[in-house]
Amino acid sequence: MPATPLPDAYAYADTDAIEWRVSPGRVPYPDALAEMEARAEAIRAGTAPELVWLLEHPPLYTAGTSAVTDDLLSPDRFPVYHAGRGGKYTYHGPGQRIGYVLIDLAARGRDIRAFVHGLEGWVIETLGLLGVAARREAGRVGIWTDAHGREAKVGAIGVRVRRWVTFHGFAVNIAPDLSHFGGIVPCGLPDFAVTSLADLGKPLGFEAFDAALRAGLPGFLEGLRPSPHGS
Repeated sequence: MPATPLPDAYAYADTDAIEWRVSPGRVPYPDALAEMEARAEAIRAGTAPELVWLLEHPPLYTAGTSAVTDDLLSPDRFPVYHAGRGGKYTYHGPGQRIGYVLIDLAARGRDIRAFVHGLEGWVIETLGLLGVAARREAGRVGIWTDAHGREAKVGAIGVRVRRWVTFHGFAVNIAPDLSHFGGIVPCGLPDFAVTSLADLGKPLGFEAFDAALRAGLPGFLEGLRPSPHGS
């Protein structure tokens, strides 16, 4: 049975028929997984539009398909969920903006690499609009910046693709409790710090991040090549 849609602060379709949804409060992770699964099936069936879903979770750890047990340092600290996305362990919690991006790649070029590259670029551009110089780093997953004289991770990327529909997406640290990352080796990279906009001296709320992200949506979509055969 498809999951019941969760309550939204607002939802609307843009000119490309993509629903832009922002959920209030803290969405339980199992509810979010069930909603994504149901929505991805509906997108593939052509009965629902693509979706960009912005939300916040209660404190938890997620394990990607490449997660190794040794990277979970405090297994009893927060609930641990197997996410099904790519990557290793990551943390989600209050003060972190989660973006789940459900896109039909069958209609947008069937290029998973281009999608991931575009998703990274969209987050980097968004942070740039907010005064944070973020970047990719070769050989390392995630979104990186400089914090207190060293490289630090400000955002994580983790996606899954099923029958050419994407789900999961990104997590950007707006103002989380950074000590919560201490229960894992974030993304399997023990030698690098984690930072946030608040830690960087940018005390911005979700509204500012969401507005900057929304402004970059057309550019993100333009970077995905339309399929000559549609879906």
